[in-house]
Amino acid sequence: MSKNTTKKGMRIIIVGCGKVGITLTEQLAKEGHDITLIDKNAQKLQSTASMYDVMGVVGNGASYSVQEEAGIASANLIIAVTDSDELNLLCCTIAKRVGNCAAIARVRTPDYSQEAGYLRERLGLAMIINPELETAKEAARILYMPTALEVNSFAHGQAELVKFKIPKCNRLDGMTIAALGKEMNVPYVICVIERGGYVHIPTGRFVMHADDTISFVASRKSTKIFLEHIGFKTNQVKDTMIIGGGSAAYYLADQLIRSGISVKIIENSRERCEELSILLPKAVIINGDGTDEELLKEEGITEVESFVPLTGIDEENIMLTLHAKQVSNAKVITKINRITFKNVINSLDLGSVIYPKYITSEAIIAYVRAKNDSLESTDSNAAGNAASDSTIETLYHMFDHRVEAIEFRVTKSSAVTGKPLAELKLKDEILLSFINRNGTIIIPSGQDCILEGDTVMIVTTHTGFTDIQDILR
Repeated sequence: MSKNTTKKGMRIIIVGCGKVGITLTEQLAKEGHDITLIDKNAQKLQSTASMYDVMGVVGNGASYSVQEEAGIASANLIIAVTDSDELNLLCCTIAKRVGNCAAIARVRTPDYSQEAGYLRERLGLAMIINPELETAKEAARILYMPTALEVNSFAHGQAELVKFKIPKCNRLDGMTIAALGKEMNVPYVICVIERGGYVHIPTGRFVMHADDTISFVASRKSTKIFLEHIGFKTNQVKDTMIIGGGSAAYYLADQLIRSGISVKIIENSRERCEELSILLPKAVIINGDGTDEELLKEEGITEVESFVPLTGIDEENIMLTLHAKQVSNAKVITKINRITFKNVINSLDLGSVIYPKYITSEAIIAYVRAKNDSLESTDSNAAGNAASDSTIETLYHMFDHRVEAIEFRVTKSSAVTGKPLAELKLKDEILLSFINRNGTIIIPSGQDCILEGDTVMIVTTHTGFTDIQDILR
């Protein structure tokens, strides 16, 4: 019998009405949670609270009386995402002292990030998340495989979800998924295809065409073989030019240099250039205006293999990307912080687009869903019902949040375990993409079974799944 997917929401306090705070409010309110927002800016708070029909409390989120007014005594979770790392950590520390709730802090400073494990343990936090570091990791994964638009990692890096666009005259144009499957000698699964603004979870009969955007799952080794088979290069870039010298630029440069990729950073502030020269002795640091066409030409934009504008201004990042595409063949990655004029952004050829606020919110939403399911299981246990049979390991939103990719860890036997997949009565628009069994990635057939201890990735157009049994009718 299908598990009831109507979930009781959690009581969540969000401190900070910035980009991430608003994104979290929107997503978590949509998933049925009881949200209270705290921010010092009364106008911004009122606007956000009324837009998403949530409670708002004006004040300092690290103040005991403000947290008390927000309902910390009965809250299940506090999420501190203000612009200040210190304030976020203090909010969580006070909340842990006065409430019985889990706490998540956003921490962006490299000094603190190196101590994230220590801070999390000593302060009793559920999670410390660093948007700039996660942005850099996502950008690095793309530059290691530059023909991809996106590369998301599952099963602790053993499996990858890769997005690419079918070019004109590519061998996939006019081919069915089933015909491609007969040619390939490595396991993979095509999960989602976007065409003309519509997303499809395709069957073997689906005919692919040029300009379709495809997402497929395979093990790391099989990913390269798949892309090479369809005519894509898979070598990582040799060098990159980064515009802007902020935290994300530092994290990205550090990762790329470790992988043998040459890095050049152009940064306006002389003081920051001096800091970066000490932090990144193997990088070339240029003090100058990264939006100056002549400077970019002098520094080799026409020859560079990849180009990543990481300024704090979306419009600058977009213009720099469009300029790089005009004057070079570089792989470009565009970082966008705000999501205004989304249709305009989607219509531009910006290469791989990264949204730091979504990277941050997805990690937090995955935790919230897992936490909510465990709270429901505790309530069920008290009522004499069975405990939760899975937890969420990883969550990604795809194609403008129209598709979710969720990796569940199966913690005990249930209605989905021990039976051939062909016998399970799955909801429509669900694809079981892989089973990770002790580090081995299995692309499942109808005869494979899910076992206790496996992690299982599903791709679906449904939203809000918190348990593996939610896939059943």
